[in-house]
Amino acid sequence: MVKNFAHRGFSGKYPENTMLAFEKALEVGIDGIELDVHLSKDGELVIIHDEKVDRTTNGTGLVADMTLAQLKELDASAEYAGVYGINRIPTLKEYFELVKDKEIVTNIELKTGINPYPGIEEKTLAMIDAYGLREKIIISSFNHYSVKKFKELAPDIICGFLEESWIIDMAGYAKAQGVECLHPIFNAVTGEYAKAAHDAGLAINTWTVNTREDMEQMIARGVHGIIGNYPDVCKEVIEVYRD
Repeated sequence: MVKNFAHRGFSGKYPENTMLAFEKALEVGIDGIELDVHLSKDGELVIIHDEKVDRTTNGTGLVADMTLAQLKELDASAEYAGVYGINRIPTLKEYFELVKDKEIVTNIELKTGINPYPGIEEKTLAMIDAYGLREKIIISSFNHYSVKKFKELAPDIICGFLEESWIIDMAGYAKAQGVECLHPIFNAVTGEYAKAAHDAGLAINTWTVNTREDMEQMIARGVHGIIGNYPDVCKEVIEVYRD
């Protein structure tokens, strides 16, 4: 049955990529959480989506130019500022402390598409191994070289290529590169796309699926995971199909 992944946590109702959003997603009863990882200036794995802190915090500047201490001074509440108190940018370690004993899958998106963050693959793997979570991880990125490197470091960890450009024969390409998953934008998941992926033995984890209609369509096309901002709605839709 299709899995329900909370996109940046329960980001439809809470500040994205914060511990609050992750905790609220767990309360819903999700199958997985999708999050984004960068490296701070001093080499710490931090969870935030953009290369800059401007959109989601009360600060300005590049994540890569700030130390963890500087990042921790910021309020990552974004448009929810003043609603849920102050929410700090979490580290991957803090997140793993929350979920280490939970039966959920974590989809880590390596944010190496603009800044390659040399060494981020090794650091991420070391953190995963520190918590013994290899069997509960999916690695993805728009930087397919980064995914490939991670796959070489840890062949047993499931990996997927993020994509939104409607590449011809994406299934064939991904299969040839040795990854297990495709992570396409949802409106690229046509019937033909889904069939090609299924025929190649690839799982489809699609994003960002936020309406009931789109969720139902993705389920009908046989995707394996729905990544969305409203895991509560997705859970309701999936339950209908389970029944």
